[in-house]
Amino acid sequence: MMPQTDRRDSVNILVVDDEREIADVIELYLQNDQYSVFKFYTGQDALDCIRDKKIDLAILDVMLPDIDGFQILKKIREKYTFPVIMLTAKTEYIDKITGLTLGADDYILKPFNPLELIARVKAQLRRYTQYNEGTRTDSGDIIDFAGLQLNRESHECVYNEKQLTLTPIEFDLLWMLCENRGKVISSEELFENVWKEKYYKNSNNTVMVHIRHLREKMSGPTGKSDFIKTVWGVGYKVEE
Repeated sequence: MMPQTDRRDSVNILVVDDEREIADVIELYLQNDQYSVFKFYTGQDALDCIRDKKIDLAILDVMLPDIDGFQILKKIREKYTFPVIMLTAKTEYIDKITGLTLGADDYILKPFNPLELIARVKAQLRRYTQYNEGTRTDSGDIIDFAGLQLNRESHECVYNEKQLTLTPIEFDLLWMLCENRGKVISSEELFENVWKEKYYKNSNNTVMVHIRHLREKMSGPTGKSDFIKTVWGVGYKVEE
């Protein structure tokens, strides 16, 4: 499947869903918002596209006929940090946890409102653009303590002299915790400040999975993952 003519300063969005009607609707709404779309119905075609094209965001269905969306997500996260939004059936909540654990940035349950999907696409692209371009340049853009260096302008993270590759959400979570080190930050406060959405019943699981993913990345240099502490029943904190 060939992409449409480049639009929106060549913002390229990958759409992968074997349900052609859904893929076609997503493509239509994205094109109406002036995005360029690479649409595929199989996982292998999507992987070929990722290898050959510059992708700014991916929308992946979990269930595909050849390679499932989780495998594509794993391949993406081996090399890229662009946002990934996963699609799954409403009854498969475990898919959401799996996807977030593997590095997905957001999740949409089927059936969904296309306008909600477009709103989430825009939110993720805003975050990703800020992450890559470093739009904030005030003097408070560097955190350096306890072996951790965070640079909000360049969005670089170094922990115990090792460069860590963080997604925009992981970076924002770590920044907020470090900026408020010594304080316990609730899951609700983290979710509403990082995701910019209203906290709901399952949001705690979303925060928990991203914190776990962040801990796994930070455990590499030292073999320990206690930099971010859980205060049970309250939230999370980073010690001063």
